[in-house]
Amino acid sequence: MENLYLLLTPRGCSSVSLIGLISVLLLVVPIVSLAQTVPPQQVTVEQAVQEAVDNDLNLLAERYNVAVADARIITARLRPNPIVSANANIVDHSLYHSGTSPFSEAVHIDVPFERGGKREYRTQVAENARGVAELQLLNSVRTLTLDVHNAAVDVLLARANVALAQENLRAFNDIVTVNTNRVRAGDLAQVELERTRLAALQFQNDVQQSESNLRIARNTLQTLLGRRQRSPQFDVIGELRRQQQVVTIEGIREQAMRARPDLLALQRDQARSAADLRLQIAQGKVDYTVGAEIQPQQGNLRTGNQFGIFFSMPLPLFNRNQGEIERARDEQEQIATKIRALEADIENEVQNAYQQYSTAQALLQRIETEMLNQSRDVRQTIEYSYRRGQSSFIEFLDAQRAFNDTRQSYNNAQADYARSLYLLDSVAGRVATQ
Repeated sequence: MENLYLLLTPRGCSSVSLIGLISVLLLVVPIVSLAQTVPPQQVTVEQAVQEAVDNDLNLLAERYNVAVADARIITARLRPNPIVSANANIVDHSLYHSGTSPFSEAVHIDVPFERGGKREYRTQVAENARGVAELQLLNSVRTLTLDVHNAAVDVLLARANVALAQENLRAFNDIVTVNTNRVRAGDLAQVELERTRLAALQFQNDVQQSESNLRIARNTLQTLLGRRQRSPQFDVIGELRRQQQVVTIEGIREQAMRARPDLLALQRDQARSAADLRLQIAQGKVDYTVGAEIQPQQGNLRTGNQFGIFFSMPLPLFNRNQGEIERARDEQEQIATKIRALEADIENEVQNAYQQYSTAQALLQRIETEMLNQSRDVRQTIEYSYRRGQSSFIEFLDAQRAFNDTRQSYNNAQADYARSLYLLDSVAGRVATQ
Protein backbone atom coordinates (compact mmCIF):
# COMPACT_ATOMS: atom_id res chain seq x y z
CA MET A 1 0.00 0.00 0.00
CA GLU A 2 2.90 2.38 0.46
CA ASN A 3 3.14 2.62 -3.32
CA LEU A 4 -0.38 4.01 -3.52
CA TYR A 5 0.41 7.30 -1.85
CA LEU A 6 3.07 10.01 -1.97
CA LEU A 7 3.54 12.61 0.70
CA LEU A 8 3.57 15.47 -1.80
CA THR A 9 4.12 19.12 -1.13
CA PRO A 10 2.81 21.86 -3.46
CA ARG A 11 6.37 22.49 -4.59
CA GLY A 12 7.04 18.79 -4.89
CA CYS A 13 4.18 17.92 -7.24
CA SER A 14 6.54 17.36 -10.13
CA SER A 15 5.19 15.70 -13.24
CA VAL A 16 7.98 13.13 -13.02
CA SER A 17 6.98 11.93 -9.54
CA LEU A 18 3.30 11.83 -10.42
CA ILE A 19 3.97 10.01 -13.68
CA GLY A 20 5.99 7.45 -11.76
CA LEU A 21 3.26 7.05 -9.18
CA ILE A 22 0.48 6.51 -11.68
CA SER A 23 2.70 4.17 -13.65
CA VAL A 24 3.05 2.05 -10.52
CA LEU A 25 -0.72 2.16 -10.06
CA LEU A 26 -1.35 1.08 -13.63
CA LEU A 27 1.17 -1.73 -13.31
CA VAL A 28 -0.07 -2.95 -9.95
CA VAL A 29 -3.69 -2.64 -10.97
CA PRO A 30 -4.08 -3.61 -14.64
CA ILE A 31 -7.14 -2.30 -16.38
CA VAL A 32 -7.92 -5.70 -17.89
CA SER A 33 -6.95 -8.75 -15.87
CA LEU A 34 -6.42 -11.82 -17.98
CA ALA A 35 -5.65 -14.17 -15.15
CA GLN A 36 -8.67 -15.36 -13.18
CA THR A 37 -7.56 -16.25 -9.65
CA VAL A 38 -9.55 -17.49 -6.71
CA PRO A 39 -9.60 -14.82 -4.00
CA PRO A 40 -8.24 -15.87 -0.60
CA GLN A 41 -10.69 -16.72 2.15
CA GLN A 42 -8.62 -14.99 4.83
CA VAL A 43 -7.02 -11.58 4.36
CA THR A 44 -5.24 -9.06 6.50
CA VAL A 45 -6.49 -5.49 6.66
CA GLU A 46 -3.88 -4.23 4.22
CA GLN A 47 -4.50 -7.14 1.86
CA ALA A 48 -8.16 -6.18 1.90
CA VAL A 49 -7.25 -2.61 0.98
CA GLN A 50 -5.08 -3.76 -1.91
CA GLU A 51 -7.80 -6.07 -3.23
CA ALA A 52 -10.36 -3.27 -3.08
CA VAL A 53 -8.06 -0.94 -5.00
CA ASP A 54 -7.49 -3.68 -7.58
CA ASN A 55 -11.17 -4.31 -8.20
CA ASP A 56 -13.05 -1.06 -7.57
CA LEU A 57 -14.86 -0.02 -10.76
CA ASN A 58 -14.89 3.67 -9.85
CA LEU A 59 -11.10 3.65 -9.60
CA LEU A 60 -10.97 1.82 -12.91
CA ALA A 61 -12.98 4.63 -14.50
CA GLU A 62 -10.74 7.27 -12.94
CA ARG A 63 -7.62 5.60 -14.30
CA TYR A 64 -9.00 6.23 -17.76
CA ASN A 65 -9.02 9.94 -16.88
CA VAL A 66 -5.23 9.76 -16.68
CA ALA A 67 -5.05 8.03 -20.06
CA VAL A 68 -7.38 10.66 -21.54
CA ALA A 69 -5.15 13.41 -20.09
CA ASP A 70 -2.11 11.78 -21.72
CA ALA A 71 -3.86 11.89 -25.07
CA ARG A 72 -4.66 15.57 -24.57
CA ILE A 73 -0.99 16.30 -23.89
CA ILE A 74 -0.13 14.71 -27.23
CA THR A 75 -2.75 16.87 -28.93
CA ALA A 76 -1.54 20.04 -27.19
CA ARG A 77 2.03 19.51 -28.39
CA LEU A 78 1.06 19.19 -32.06
CA ARG A 79 1.86 21.98 -34.48
CA PRO A 80 -0.71 23.16 -37.05
CA ASN A 81 -0.57 21.34 -40.35
CA PRO A 82 0.47 23.15 -43.54
CA ILE A 83 -2.15 23.36 -46.25
CA VAL A 84 -1.35 22.25 -49.81
CA SER A 85 -3.70 23.02 -52.70
CA ALA A 86 -3.41 22.40 -56.44
CA ASN A 87 -5.57 23.42 -59.33
CA ALA A 88 -5.67 22.90 -63.08
CA ASN A 89 -7.83 24.79 -65.53
CA ILE A 90 -8.65 23.70 -69.09
CA VAL A 91 -10.02 26.58 -71.14
CA ASP A 92 -11.42 26.97 -74.64
CA HIS A 93 -8.53 26.45 -77.09
CA SER A 94 -10.07 28.84 -79.67
CA LEU A 95 -9.48 31.76 -77.30
CA TYR A 96 -5.72 31.30 -77.36
CA HIS A 97 -3.04 31.68 -79.99
CA SER A 98 -1.96 28.41 -81.39
CA GLY A 99 1.44 28.80 -79.79
CA THR A 100 0.03 29.25 -76.29
CA SER A 101 -0.89 26.40 -73.97
CA PRO A 102 -4.55 26.53 -72.92
CA PHE A 103 -3.75 24.72 -69.65
CA SER A 104 -3.37 26.55 -66.33
CA GLU A 105 -1.78 24.71 -63.39
CA ALA A 106 -0.80 25.92 -59.94
CA VAL A 107 0.48 24.40 -56.68
CA HIS A 108 -0.08 26.46 -53.50
CA ILE A 109 1.13 25.80 -49.95
CA ASP A 110 0.18 27.75 -46.79
CA VAL A 111 2.03 27.41 -43.47
CA PRO A 112 0.33 28.87 -40.36
CA PHE A 113 2.56 30.36 -37.64
CA GLU A 114 1.14 30.46 -34.12
CA ARG A 115 2.09 33.49 -32.07
CA GLY A 116 2.13 34.24 -28.38
CA GLY A 117 3.40 30.84 -27.21
CA LYS A 118 0.06 29.11 -27.79
CA ARG A 119 1.58 25.65 -28.16
CA GLU A 120 3.65 26.02 -25.00
CA TYR A 121 0.67 27.18 -22.96
CA ARG A 122 -1.57 24.47 -24.40
CA THR A 123 0.97 21.91 -23.27
CA GLN A 124 1.15 23.44 -19.78
CA VAL A 125 -2.64 23.31 -19.48
CA ALA A 126 -2.74 19.67 -20.59
CA GLU A 127 0.12 18.60 -18.29
CA ASN A 128 -1.45 20.30 -15.28
CA ALA A 129 -4.80 18.70 -16.14
CA ARG A 130 -3.06 15.33 -16.09
CA GLY A 131 -1.64 16.14 -12.67
CA VAL A 132 -5.14 16.98 -11.45
CA ALA A 133 -6.42 13.62 -12.74
CA GLU A 134 -3.59 11.78 -10.97
CA LEU A 135 -4.25 13.50 -7.66
CA GLN A 136 -7.99 12.96 -7.92
CA LEU A 137 -7.26 9.27 -8.44
CA LEU A 138 -5.10 9.28 -5.31
CA ASN A 139 -7.87 10.96 -3.36
CA SER A 140 -10.33 8.29 -4.47
CA VAL A 141 -7.85 5.65 -3.30
CA ARG A 142 -7.62 7.49 0.04
CA THR A 143 -11.38 7.51 0.61
CA LEU A 144 -11.76 3.90 -0.52
CA THR A 145 -8.96 2.87 1.84
CA LEU A 146 -10.78 4.47 4.77
CA ASP A 147 -14.00 2.67 3.83
CA VAL A 148 -12.21 -0.67 3.70
CA HIS A 149 -10.42 -0.03 6.99
CA ASN A 150 -13.71 0.75 8.72
CA ALA A 151 -15.39 -2.31 7.20
CA ALA A 152 -12.49 -4.51 8.34
CA VAL A 153 -12.79 -3.06 11.85
CA ASP A 154 -16.49 -3.93 11.79
CA VAL A 155 -15.63 -7.54 10.97
CA LEU A 156 -13.05 -7.78 13.76
CA LEU A 157 -15.46 -6.15 16.23
CA ALA A 158 -18.31 -8.47 15.24
CA ARG A 159 -16.02 -11.48 15.64
CA ALA A 160 -15.00 -10.33 19.13
CA ASN A 161 -18.67 -9.87 20.04
CA VAL A 162 -19.43 -13.40 18.86
CA ALA A 163 -16.63 -14.73 21.06
CA LEU A 164 -17.99 -12.78 24.03
CA ALA A 165 -21.54 -14.02 23.48
CA GLN A 166 -20.35 -17.62 23.16
CA GLU A 167 -18.31 -17.24 26.35
CA ASN A 168 -21.37 -15.96 28.23
CA LEU A 169 -23.50 -18.78 26.84
CA ARG A 170 -20.97 -21.42 27.91
CA ALA A 171 -20.85 -19.90 31.40
CA PHE A 172 -24.62 -19.99 31.77
CA ASN A 173 -24.91 -23.48 30.31
CA ASP A 174 -22.46 -24.55 32.95
CA ILE A 175 -24.64 -22.89 35.60
CA VAL A 176 -27.69 -24.67 34.16
CA THR A 177 -25.86 -28.00 34.49
CA VAL A 178 -24.88 -27.24 38.10
CA ASN A 179 -28.41 -26.15 39.00
CA THR A 180 -29.88 -29.23 37.37
CA ASN A 181 -27.73 -31.42 39.62
CA ARG A 182 -28.68 -29.32 42.63
CA VAL A 183 -32.39 -29.70 41.85
CA ARG A 184 -31.98 -33.45 41.56
CA ALA A 185 -30.22 -33.44 44.93
CA GLY A 186 -33.01 -31.36 46.44
CA ASP A 187 -30.66 -28.49 47.15
CA LEU A 188 -32.35 -25.99 44.81
CA ALA A 189 -35.90 -25.11 43.88
CA GLN A 190 -37.16 -25.93 40.40
CA VAL A 191 -38.07 -22.30 39.73
CA GLU A 192 -34.43 -21.30 40.19
CA LEU A 193 -33.43 -23.81 37.53
CA GLU A 194 -36.04 -22.41 35.14
CA ARG A 195 -34.71 -18.91 35.71
CA THR A 196 -31.17 -19.97 34.82
CA ARG A 197 -32.46 -21.78 31.72
CA LEU A 198 -34.33 -18.64 30.66
CA ALA A 199 -31.19 -16.55 31.11
CA ALA A 200 -29.23 -19.10 29.07
CA LEU A 201 -31.78 -18.81 26.27
CA GLN A 202 -31.35 -15.05 26.30
CA PHE A 203 -27.60 -15.45 25.93
CA GLN A 204 -28.22 -17.95 23.12
CA ASN A 205 -30.22 -15.23 21.35
CA ASP A 206 -27.26 -12.90 21.83
CA VAL A 207 -25.02 -15.47 20.13
CA GLN A 208 -27.35 -15.73 17.14
CA GLN A 209 -27.61 -11.95 16.83
CA SER A 210 -23.83 -11.56 17.08
CA GLU A 211 -23.27 -14.23 14.43
CA SER A 212 -25.76 -12.47 12.14
CA ASN A 213 -23.93 -9.17 12.61
CA LEU A 214 -20.66 -10.91 11.78
CA ARG A 215 -22.07 -12.33 8.53
CA ILE A 216 -23.41 -8.89 7.57
CA ALA A 217 -20.04 -7.25 8.28
CA ARG A 218 -18.23 -9.87 6.20
CA ASN A 219 -20.64 -9.42 3.29
CA THR A 220 -20.21 -5.64 3.43
CA LEU A 221 -16.43 -5.95 3.31
CA GLN A 222 -16.55 -8.46 0.45
CA THR A 223 -18.70 -6.01 -1.50
CA LEU A 224 -16.06 -3.31 -1.04
CA LEU A 225 -13.44 -5.79 -2.22
CA GLY A 226 -15.38 -6.23 -5.47
CA ARG A 227 -16.21 -9.89 -4.85
CA ARG A 228 -19.37 -11.03 -6.59
CA GLN A 229 -19.48 -14.35 -4.76
CA ARG A 230 -20.06 -13.98 -1.02
CA SER A 231 -18.18 -16.69 0.87
CA PRO A 232 -19.30 -17.64 4.40
CA GLN A 233 -15.72 -18.73 5.13
CA PHE A 234 -14.33 -15.27 4.41
CA ASP A 235 -12.66 -13.59 7.37
CA VAL A 236 -10.18 -10.91 8.36
CA ILE A 237 -7.13 -12.15 10.21
CA GLY A 238 -5.19 -10.09 12.71
CA GLU A 239 -6.12 -7.86 15.60
CA LEU A 240 -7.62 -4.42 15.92
CA ARG A 241 -5.05 -1.74 15.33
CA ARG A 242 -3.24 -0.26 18.33
CA GLN A 243 -0.74 2.56 18.28
CA GLN A 244 1.58 3.69 21.04
CA GLN A 245 3.35 6.61 19.41
CA VAL A 246 2.40 10.16 20.34
CA VAL A 247 -0.03 11.91 17.98
CA THR A 248 -0.30 15.70 18.04
CA ILE A 249 -2.93 17.81 16.39
CA GLU A 250 -0.27 20.17 15.03
CA GLY A 251 1.49 17.30 13.28
CA ILE A 252 -1.76 16.02 11.78
CA ARG A 253 -2.71 19.51 10.59
CA GLU A 254 0.69 20.12 8.99
CA GLN A 255 0.64 16.73 7.32
CA ALA A 256 -2.88 17.28 5.99
CA MET A 257 -2.09 20.68 4.48
CA ARG A 258 1.02 19.23 2.90
CA ALA A 259 -0.17 15.83 1.66
CA ARG A 260 -3.94 15.72 1.16
CA PRO A 261 -4.51 14.67 -2.47
CA ASP A 262 -7.77 16.63 -2.78
CA LEU A 263 -6.05 19.83 -1.67
CA LEU A 264 -3.07 19.14 -3.92
CA ALA A 265 -5.48 18.52 -6.80
CA LEU A 266 -7.04 21.96 -6.32
CA GLN A 267 -3.61 23.56 -6.11
CA ARG A 268 -2.61 21.79 -9.30
CA ASP A 269 -5.88 22.90 -10.88
CA GLN A 270 -4.99 26.45 -9.90
CA ALA A 271 -1.72 26.08 -11.82
CA ARG A 272 -3.70 24.71 -14.77
CA SER A 273 -6.01 27.72 -14.59
CA ALA A 274 -3.07 30.12 -14.57
CA ALA A 275 -1.67 28.41 -17.67
CA ASP A 276 -5.12 28.55 -19.24
CA LEU A 277 -5.29 32.30 -18.64
CA ARG A 278 -1.93 32.73 -20.38
CA LEU A 279 -3.20 30.56 -23.20
CA GLN A 280 -6.37 32.59 -23.64
CA ILE A 281 -4.37 35.83 -23.70
CA ALA A 282 -2.15 34.28 -26.35
CA GLN A 283 -5.23 33.18 -28.28
CA GLY A 284 -6.16 36.85 -28.55
CA LYS A 285 -3.06 37.41 -30.66
CA VAL A 286 -3.57 36.80 -34.36
CA ASP A 287 -1.70 34.08 -36.19
CA TYR A 288 0.06 34.57 -39.49
CA THR A 289 -0.23 32.43 -42.58
CA VAL A 290 2.61 32.48 -45.10
CA GLY A 291 2.02 30.88 -48.48
CA ALA A 292 3.89 30.16 -51.68
CA GLU A 293 2.67 29.26 -55.13
CA ILE A 294 4.24 27.97 -58.29
CA GLN A 295 2.41 28.16 -61.61
CA PRO A 296 3.98 26.60 -64.73
CA GLN A 297 3.54 28.65 -67.90
CA GLN A 298 4.06 27.90 -71.55
CA GLY A 299 3.74 30.04 -74.69
CA ASN A 300 5.36 30.77 -78.06
CA LEU A 301 7.35 27.59 -77.87
CA ARG A 302 8.89 28.64 -74.53
CA THR A 303 8.11 27.50 -70.99
CA GLY A 304 8.52 29.13 -67.62
CA ASN A 305 7.32 29.17 -64.02
CA GLN A 306 5.57 31.89 -62.12
CA PHE A 307 6.23 32.15 -58.39
CA GLY A 308 4.10 33.89 -55.80
CA ILE A 309 4.43 34.59 -52.06
CA PHE A 310 1.40 35.29 -49.94
CA PHE A 311 0.86 36.61 -46.44
CA SER A 312 -2.44 36.70 -44.58
CA MET A 313 -3.69 37.47 -41.08
CA PRO A 314 -7.09 38.19 -39.57
CA LEU A 315 -7.82 41.72 -38.46
CA PRO A 316 -8.57 41.72 -34.73
CA LEU A 317 -11.24 44.36 -34.92
CA PHE A 318 -13.96 42.60 -32.94
CA ASN A 319 -12.86 39.24 -31.58
CA ARG A 320 -9.74 39.39 -29.44
CA ASN A 321 -10.82 36.43 -27.28
CA GLN A 322 -12.13 38.78 -24.59
CA GLY A 323 -14.75 36.34 -23.32
CA GLU A 324 -12.38 33.41 -22.78
CA ILE A 325 -9.81 35.64 -21.10
CA GLU A 326 -12.45 36.86 -18.65
CA ARG A 327 -13.66 33.30 -18.14
CA ALA A 328 -10.14 32.14 -17.28
CA ARG A 329 -9.71 34.98 -14.79
CA ASP A 330 -13.02 34.17 -13.09
CA GLU A 331 -12.06 30.51 -12.98
CA GLN A 332 -8.84 31.41 -11.19
CA GLU A 333 -10.80 33.28 -8.53
CA GLN A 334 -13.22 30.38 -8.25
CA ILE A 335 -10.44 27.84 -7.68
CA ALA A 336 -8.75 30.11 -5.11
CA THR A 337 -12.05 30.27 -3.22
CA LYS A 338 -12.41 26.48 -3.40
CA ILE A 339 -8.91 26.09 -1.96
CA ARG A 340 -9.74 28.34 0.98
CA ALA A 341 -12.98 26.45 1.56
CA LEU A 342 -11.23 23.06 1.42
CA GLU A 343 -8.52 24.25 3.81
CA ALA A 344 -11.24 25.24 6.27
CA ASP A 345 -12.90 21.85 5.84
CA ILE A 346 -9.60 20.07 6.38
CA GLU A 347 -9.00 22.11 9.53
CA ASN A 348 -12.40 21.03 10.81
CA GLU A 349 -11.77 17.40 9.85
CA VAL A 350 -8.45 17.46 11.69
CA GLN A 351 -10.09 18.90 14.81
CA ASN A 352 -12.89 16.34 14.77
CA ALA A 353 -10.61 13.41 13.99
CA TYR A 354 -8.22 14.34 16.78
CA GLN A 355 -11.11 14.75 19.21
CA GLN A 356 -12.40 11.32 18.24
CA TYR A 357 -8.91 9.88 18.68
CA SER A 358 -8.39 11.50 22.09
CA THR A 359 -11.79 10.38 23.38
CA ALA A 360 -11.36 6.82 22.13
CA GLN A 361 -7.87 6.58 23.61
CA ALA A 362 -8.96 7.87 27.02
CA LEU A 363 -12.01 5.59 27.12
CA LEU A 364 -9.98 2.54 26.13
CA GLN A 365 -7.37 3.24 28.79
CA ARG A 366 -10.02 3.76 31.46
CA ILE A 367 -11.77 0.50 30.67
CA GLU A 368 -8.49 -1.43 30.58
CA THR A 369 -7.06 0.00 33.80
CA GLU A 370 -10.16 0.51 35.95
CA MET A 371 -13.18 -1.43 34.76
CA LEU A 372 -12.27 -4.64 32.94
CA ASN A 373 -10.47 -6.50 35.73
CA GLN A 374 -12.86 -5.20 38.36
CA SER A 375 -15.94 -6.44 36.52
CA ARG A 376 -14.29 -9.82 35.95
CA ASP A 377 -13.36 -10.17 39.61
CA VAL A 378 -16.87 -9.22 40.72
CA ARG A 379 -18.43 -11.76 38.39
CA GLN A 380 -16.09 -14.53 39.51
CA THR A 381 -16.71 -13.73 43.17
CA ILE A 382 -20.49 -13.64 42.79
CA GLU A 383 -20.44 -16.81 40.67
CA TYR A 384 -18.43 -18.61 43.35
CA SER A 385 -20.84 -17.43 46.02
CA TYR A 386 -23.84 -18.41 43.91
CA ARG A 387 -22.51 -21.91 43.34
CA ARG A 388 -22.16 -22.27 47.13
CA GLY A 389 -25.65 -20.93 47.69
CA GLN A 390 -24.44 -17.73 49.38
CA SER A 391 -25.67 -15.32 46.70
CA SER A 392 -28.98 -15.03 44.91
CA PHE A 393 -29.51 -15.61 41.23
CA ILE A 394 -30.39 -11.94 40.77
CA GLU A 395 -27.02 -10.93 42.18
CA PHE A 396 -25.23 -13.39 39.93
CA LEU A 397 -27.21 -12.28 36.87
CA ASP A 398 -26.48 -8.62 37.61
CA ALA A 399 -22.76 -9.38 37.97
CA GLN A 400 -22.80 -11.34 34.71
CA ARG A 401 -24.56 -8.55 32.85
CA ALA A 402 -22.22 -5.94 34.29
CA PHE A 403 -19.26 -8.00 33.11
CA ASN A 404 -20.87 -8.48 29.70
CA ASP A 405 -21.59 -4.76 29.36
CA THR A 406 -18.02 -3.92 30.34
CA ARG A 407 -16.56 -6.41 27.87
CA GLN A 408 -18.90 -5.12 25.17
CA SER A 409 -17.81 -1.56 25.94
CA TYR A 410 -14.21 -2.70 25.79
CA ASN A 411 -14.70 -4.28 22.36
CA ASN A 412 -16.42 -1.12 21.12
CA ALA A 413 -13.68 1.06 22.58
CA GLN A 414 -10.99 -0.98 20.81
CA ALA A 415 -12.88 -0.67 17.53
CA ASP A 416 -13.45 3.07 17.98
CA TYR A 417 -9.78 3.58 18.74
CA ALA A 418 -8.75 1.64 15.62
CA ARG A 419 -11.21 3.65 13.52
CA SER A 420 -9.85 6.90 14.94
CA LEU A 421 -6.30 5.91 13.94
CA TYR A 422 -7.39 5.10 10.41
CA LEU A 423 -9.35 8.35 10.27
CA LEU A 424 -6.30 10.34 11.35
CA ASP A 425 -4.28 8.71 8.60
CA SER A 426 -6.96 9.49 6.04
CA VAL A 427 -7.40 13.08 7.18
CA ALA A 428 -3.65 13.58 7.05
CA GLY A 429 -3.43 12.00 3.60
CA ARG A 430 -0.96 9.31 4.58
CA VAL A 431 -0.85 5.52 4.56
CA ALA A 432 -1.90 3.70 7.71
CA THR A 433 0.45 0.99 8.89
CA GLN A 434 -0.71 -1.81 11.08
